[in-house]
Amino acid sequence: MQPVFRALELTAVTAVKVSGARIDFRGLEHIPAEGGAVIAINHTGYVDFLPAALAAYRRGRRMRFMIKAEMQQVRVVNYLIHHTGTIPVDRGAGSDAYRHAVAALRSGEVVGVYPEATISRSFELKEFKSGAARMALEAQVPIVPLIVWGAHRLWTKDHPRARLIGSRIPITVLAGPPLAPAGDAAGLSAALRAQMAPMLAGVQQDYPHPAGQYWVPRRLGGTAPTPAEATVLDERELAQRAAHRTRSAEDG
Repeated sequence: MQPVFRALELTAVTAVKVSGARIDFRGLEHIPAEGGAVIAINHTGYVDFLPAALAAYRRGRRMRFMIKAEMQQVRVVNYLIHHTGTIPVDRGAGSDAYRHAVAALRSGEVVGVYPEATISRSFELKEFKSGAARMALEAQVPIVPLIVWGAHRLWTKDHPRARLIGSRIPITVLAGPPLAPAGDAAGLSAALRAQMAPMLAGVQQDYPHPAGQYWVPRRLGGTAPTPAEATVLDERELAQRAAHRTRSAEDG
């Protein structure tokens, strides 16, 4: 696992240099230098993982991510999954992935999790799933809230990818104080979201937010969907996927 992980780290550092992206890392002292921890990351685009992984890298840690199992169908991604300790998640039956994640945490690794499960089209926090809290409680490790902002400008839902080379898009990564693994999953998950919401709002406020831009939240003058509008789009997408699966099953 280590040689492939090292190659990925070097590739990530190179990709940032090529893009000209300016990543502002804040609060990295909150990521434990050793021992297991759940890293809870907000989800606004397809490359959130890269700045998050680099944040862990700067602390001398290697973050294992949980990724949807469908990505194993992509040959290169499947290779990386099996050589970096990435944990595939079958959304219909995620118990096996959950056990692997808990085992990794107990062995002292850091595991990156998206509590929102899917990309937020509004760029605001969606409702949280309880998986991150349940894993932290079972493994008795802290949860570190991590905000990534700006990476969605490179690639997010409903919009084409930006040109990587020379994009010079600024990105902010903010880690907050860890939450202790105490109480029940519902309460811990609610506390996590309550901590991450003002962190995200503060980063968004400090970041340039020109009016009329698709990547700017509506409340800051952008044209991103409101949370209510985003929910409608999400539901429509799920319905389309379900219809596609039904047609595929009938054709098969």
